[in-house]
Amino acid sequence: MEENYIRKKMSRDIDHLTYHCKGGVEWFSFPILDRFPFLVNAFSTRSGGVSTGDAGAMNLSLAREVAMNMNLTEAQCRANFTENHRRLADAVGYPYESLVFSNQTHTDNIRILQDIDRGNGMTRPNEFNDVDGMMTDITGQALMTFYADCVPLLIVDPVHRAIASVHSGWRGTIKGIGTKAVSMMHAVYGSSPGDLVAAIGPSICMDCFEVSKNVADEFIDKYDSTLHESLVRRGRLTETGEQKYQVNLQLACMENFIMAGMKEDNISLPDICTSCNVDYIFSHRASHGRRGNEGAVLMLR
Repeated sequence: MEENYIRKKMSRDIDHLTYHCKGGVEWFSFPILDRFPFLVNAFSTRSGGVSTGDAGAMNLSLAREVAMNMNLTEAQCRANFTENHRRLADAVGYPYESLVFSNQTHTDNIRILQDIDRGNGMTRPNEFNDVDGMMTDITGQALMTFYADCVPLLIVDPVHRAIASVHSGWRGTIKGIGTKAVSMMHAVYGSSPGDLVAAIGPSICMDCFEVSKNVADEFIDKYDSTLHESLVRRGRLTETGEQKYQVNLQLACMENFIMAGMKEDNISLPDICTSCNVDYIFSHRASHGRRGNEGAVLMLR
């Protein structure tokens, strides 16, 4: 239920995700993208699927289904995976056969999709290895990227009717995958950064994202000193005396967009943290790796 989700206090209306529930399937959409009638956009939750155990219930990753259900056969895992996708697609309103997946490995690689790519990873084996972003201007092609704390970046060009879906963990954020996506959309579709609209999806918040000093230093080195106070802060001392830090990964992704020429008012931040809501959304950190994957869906109608 919506009232059970822990939400962050956000001052902008565009940052407050919209809750949906149909047939027991719960998901969120992004108000900044909902205004475009030619789009389907959604971010799934754990509710409404058939998976069991740590992958329960709406797990959208076949690999996680197998990893979390060693007692099931591969055929049973695939049946759960397919049924979960069918249920989510029916609830949100897109053909699950048109989904396109990639094998995400925290790179800054982005693939430009062709019509023949429809169904990759869903109706046939996933052939896109080491790909953390996809972009298309083809209608009816549902881009899905997978998460369990990393940051979803959904980018829309309302002028040229083109979209990109990007998986940005801390490594991808440091590599500037969001900035690269904007640059590629300009090169391929003629997109003007000032026209682009982007939703930054549910992901781990600064309070929950604890890192070591070497990771914190990478963010300090990458971003302007005026942002350091907002991006990185000292956290706890461990029992061994190690200083931990906390990083605002979502704000870093927003800054990557701004550095690419996007307007701050065209970028929404999430009011929901995956780790704060581990009972309702998969979180790798909060579950200590015992989890499934949720998915972000973006499609041109």
